[in-house]
Amino acid sequence: MLRRTKIVATLGPASSDQKVLEAMIRAGVDMVRMNFSHGSAQDHMKRAETVRAAAAAVGRTVGILADLQGPKIRVRKFQNDKIILNKGDAFILDATLDGLGNQERVGLDYKELPNDVEVGTVLLLNDGLLEFHVTGVKGPEVHCVVVRGGVLSNNKGINRKGGGLTAPALTDKDKEDIKTAALIKADYLAVSFPRCADDMKLARSLMHAAGGKAMLLAKIERAEAIPVLGEIIDASDAIMVARGDLSVEVGDAAVPGLQKKMIKMARERNKIAITATQMMESMITAPIPTRAEVSDVANAVLDGTDAVMLSAETAVGDYPVETIEAMARICISAEREDEHHAVDHRTIVQKFARIDQSIAMSALYAASHFKVKAIVALTESGSTPLWMSRMNAEAPIYALTPKQETLTKVTLFSGVHPISFTPKTKDQSQVLIDAEQTLVSKGLLKEGDLMVMTVGEAVGKSGHTNTMKIVRVGDHHKS
Repeated sequence: MLRRTKIVATLGPASSDQKVLEAMIRAGVDMVRMNFSHGSAQDHMKRAETVRAAAAAVGRTVGILADLQGPKIRVRKFQNDKIILNKGDAFILDATLDGLGNQERVGLDYKELPNDVEVGTVLLLNDGLLEFHVTGVKGPEVHCVVVRGGVLSNNKGINRKGGGLTAPALTDKDKEDIKTAALIKADYLAVSFPRCADDMKLARSLMHAAGGKAMLLAKIERAEAIPVLGEIIDASDAIMVARGDLSVEVGDAAVPGLQKKMIKMARERNKIAITATQMMESMITAPIPTRAEVSDVANAVLDGTDAVMLSAETAVGDYPVETIEAMARICISAEREDEHHAVDHRTIVQKFARIDQSIAMSALYAASHFKVKAIVALTESGSTPLWMSRMNAEAPIYALTPKQETLTKVTLFSGVHPISFTPKTKDQSQVLIDAEQTLVSKGLLKEGDLMVMTVGEAVGKSGHTNTMKIVRVGDHHKS
C-alpha cells in the first residue's frame, strides 16, 4: 500500500552524511527540512546538493523545506553556562547587559522586551519549564519573581503567556536567508512566528525578488496568529501546526483542539498542513516509540494532516532511519483505518471558479464510483493534483510532469506521487498512451486496470486542464 501521509525530516549532524540520507529516503522521507537557525549559506548549499545526490541515488523525488529562524526572543549566555533558580527567587532580564549573566540577571537578544511587558505579565522560559512573573519594569530591566524554578541555561527561549511580544516575524538575518533559500531552489519556505497575513505577503515578495519559486509555509506558533488564522492561511500555500511555541503561548491543553481546527481550515482552503513537534521525541535515544507517540502520529493522520514532521529525532537523534520506518508504519496503519471515513464525493457542493478545479473534482467523483487503481494527473503547475489531494481519494494520485519544481513541490501533497514525464508530442491521445505506458513500465499499473486521467487540451501549458478520461489500461483503441 502506498502511503498517503508525507514524512518531513529535519537535517542535522545525525543526518548530514549522504549514505545516512540515502537510508532515510529509502525508509520513507518525502521532504527534508533545513533549519536556518544553524549553519551558514555555504552549509545550506552543500547540504542541498547532498540531499539531491542521495535522492538521485535512491531513485526518489525529495523536496526541500527552508525554515527561517525568525526573531530570537532568548536570554543570552551565563558565566557558567547555566544557573539554578528556585521558587521565590528574584531575577532580572536586562536588555542592556552585554556581559555574561549570573545568579541575579542575564542579558537579552530581544531588546524590546521591557516595552512588551508590565507588572503581572507571565513569562515562560525554556519551552515553559520555568515561569516568571513580572514585578516591575525599570528602564531596560525587567524585574521578575520565579514562580516555577529549575535550570536556566544559555540562549533559552522566552514566551509571553497569551502572546503579545511585538518582534517582527522577518529579521534582517531572515531576509538574507530568503536569498539563500532561493539560491538552493528550496521548494517551500517556512516563516517562523508570523502574526498576520502581511508577514506572509512580505516573505513572498522577498522570495520572488530573490528569484525563488518556493511555496510559502506559515508556522502557527504565536497566540496572536489564532484569531487571524484564516487570513494567514489565505496568504500562504501551507501551514505548520508548530506545537512547541504554540503550546507555551496558549497552554498545552488547547493545542490538540487547535491542531484539528487548523488542519480542517487548511484543507477547506486547498492548502497543505504539516503537524510538527515532539512526534517521536523518545526516539532521539530509543529504538522504538512510546505508545503515546504512536497514537499522536496516528491521530494527526486521522485529523487529515498532509505531512508529519520530525525535528531533533532525525537532526541529532541516535536512530534517524528507525524513526522514519516507525513513522511510515504508523501512517499506513492509520490510513487503513481512515479509509472507512473516505470522503463521500456526492456531498461536494462547493462552487468552482476554475475549469481545472472542476475537472479535478470530477476525477475524484468518478474514481470513488468506479473503484479505479489510479488517478493520473498530467500537470504543469501541480494545481490539479493539489485539489485532488484535499479529499481522501482511496486510489493513489500520480502527478506526471516534465517540470522538476513541480515534481519536488508535490512531494508534500497528501496521496500524490511525483513521476517525471515529458510529452514527446502535442497530440493529446498519444500523450495519454505514453503516460499509461510510463506507469505500466514502473509497475504501478497493469493491463486491464481502470484509471482516471486528467489532461489539458493545450498540452504543456499551465492551468489548462480541461479533460477527464476513464481509461482501461491496454484499451487505447476503445477509449
